[in-house]
Amino acid sequence: MADARSSTGATADFGTGVDPAVLADDDLFRELASLHRTRLETLRHGPDAALENHFRRTAELETEYMARFPGREVDPERLTQAF
Repeated sequence: MADARSSTGATADFGTGVDPAVLADDDLFRELASLHRTRLETLRHGPDAALENHFRRTAELETEYMARFPGREVDPERLTQAF
């Protein structure tokens, strides 16, 4: 696969993506938004390999997000039960 360097100097392997740990916060948010925006299309119409990659990449990025923002704001209106 081809590699490329981002503006931050991080290397991207187009088969796996940039290591989430080296992404700036804005880039992490952009990557997460892109994955969530394409989720249904990939689920419904993507080949198995694309869906597996989507699952893996989503897990990587969401795990990084949770590590960076463990005290994220939770909207009480979104709770379905008292926690």
